[in-house]
Amino acid sequence: MKHLIVLGDGMADEPVAELGDKTPLQYARTPYMDELALKGVTGQLRTVAEGFHPGSEVANLSVLGYDLPTVYEGRGVLEAASIGVELQPGDMAMRCNLVCIEGEILKNHSAGHISTAEADELIQALNRELGSERVHFYTGVSYRHLLVVKGGDKRLDCTPPHDVPLHPFRPLMVKAQVPEAEATAQLLNDLILKSQTVLKEHPVNLRRVAMGKDPANSIWPWSPGYRPAMRTMQEQYGFQHGAVISAVDLIRGIGVYAGLRNIPVEGATGLYDTNYEGKAAAALEALKTDDFVYLHVEASDEAGHEGDVALKIRTIENLDSRLLGPIVEELKTWDEPVAIAVLPDHPTPCAIRTHTADPVPFLMYKPGMEADEVTTFDEFSVRKGKYGLLEKDQFIRKFFEESEIIDAHNA
Repeated sequence: MKHLIVLGDGMADEPVAELGDKTPLQYARTPYMDELALKGVTGQLRTVAEGFHPGSEVANLSVLGYDLPTVYEGRGVLEAASIGVELQPGDMAMRCNLVCIEGEILKNHSAGHISTAEADELIQALNRELGSERVHFYTGVSYRHLLVVKGGDKRLDCTPPHDVPLHPFRPLMVKAQVPEAEATAQLLNDLILKSQTVLKEHPVNLRRVAMGKDPANSIWPWSPGYRPAMRTMQEQYGFQHGAVISAVDLIRGIGVYAGLRNIPVEGATGLYDTNYEGKAAAALEALKTDDFVYLHVEASDEAGHEGDVALKIRTIENLDSRLLGPIVEELKTWDEPVAIAVLPDHPTPCAIRTHTADPVPFLMYKPGMEADEVTTFDEFSVRKGKYGLLEKDQFIRKFFEESEIIDAHNA
């Protein structure tokens, strides 16, 4: 049996008054999710371990069954792996956002979703002006980039910029958790302030301002860590070949350490305009040769961060009709059975525009399985599901159990 997980990043939410106290997932038209829920089993999954921030790197590692206290090293190291940066002993990697600061306010975490081509020009300028043998910036995708500091101390208190839109930025700058990390914190804060001077008059930003767009006028480094020690999913669950499909560097980086090959999809943007059909086709093609495919879609999370309820509903409906629908219909014609799971990694409520640590709903369908009593898929319906509330690696093990993969591995 093949296995496919469809992950709608940030898809879960809270009841919204303007939707008649329904969540966007409840309000959206999702016939394919509902069909799988009707035929399968459901439950809730706690994806954020106690003591961890509800970031996508934390939640996606948890969905895949990794023990966070053992493997977690922050977001930067995952994005380093995704873009092919080989970290050396002592290298501290950090996610480095290009953000928009207006006066003293952190206006947004994405510099108005700056294009990768524009961002690359800015990253190269930062390397010329602020880079050194110790400090290097690497271009990622859109506003998401990488900063590597040789000999950096990761014991830092860093604020994810998507958690604090419209807040004064200076109180949120890097703080040392221990005295030994003070020098690293000072270095990073100096880089933040110096970057604002470098970027302010850069031609890319002057053009963006002239066009009425937000400038990318500051860096914001966060989520520090060193190269993690992770077992591959093949080692843990016994399958031979696996793949990951995502427009987001950190998810592709998780795939590198998890032993999953990355499948690029033209037009996959990480936003509401992503190539849903292309991702669906790539997943179906991968399932012809791979035992496991992790298909990640970022769009709903970005809509949640923007606080745009209508856009979030549209991203959920697009995931259902343009991605999940073609997959489900095609798999009905296959002789080989494919198990499908659908879930978010964490909620991103539009009302607060950031992640929460609340459990997420999931559905799990395997051809021929006995269904539970749940007939629709949303945050509340699954509370009556067969599996109740799962945590740690319980979800992924139940997804793989009673399959040829686990049976062969345990034989």
